[in-house]
Amino acid sequence: MKNKMLNPIAMFVIGLLLGVISRLLDIYTQNLGNMFSQMAIWILFGTLISIYSDTKKKAMINVLPFCVGMLITYYVVAAVTKGVYSNQFIIGWTVFALVCPVLAYFTWMTKEKGFFPKIIGCGIVVFSILTSVILFDRLRIYDFVIDGILIYFLFIKKVKRITRVSN
Repeated sequence: MKNKMLNPIAMFVIGLLLGVISRLLDIYTQNLGNMFSQMAIWILFGTLISIYSDTKKKAMINVLPFCVGMLITYYVVAAVTKGVYSNQFIIGWTVFALVCPVLAYFTWMTKEKGFFPKIIGCGIVVFSILTSVILFDRLRIYDFVIDGILIYFLFIKKVKRITRVSN
């Protein structure tokens, strides 16, 4: 099941769907809309896609279409619904989406053994917290939940990796 879900086409479709859902939540619900408009939840999604991808390369290839799909439908729905958004947000989220493959490469490594992967994991959690505080002015209850889930998957949950023997 994992291999069927973690491919670029499926990730693009899931990104498209989550973009629409995120924008509709912005319109029709206060709390869920706020949660899905902030970076912490997208950092969590990107982390999960990355760590469950089979290789670093697949992590990079899976994360990009997910982010691009989400952005496309989010801003198309925003335009169709005459929603308020700024070019700064579009540029910021686009830059973030384009940088995500590099971040996915390093995020994949967090499930490996050693000191460096733990440092990367700590950096991901700190970045998630800082984006909530700096960009969105404070931590909310859902940020603690999201960051707790992030910590669980980065540091506690085991991920089976297929080790390939080269000839």
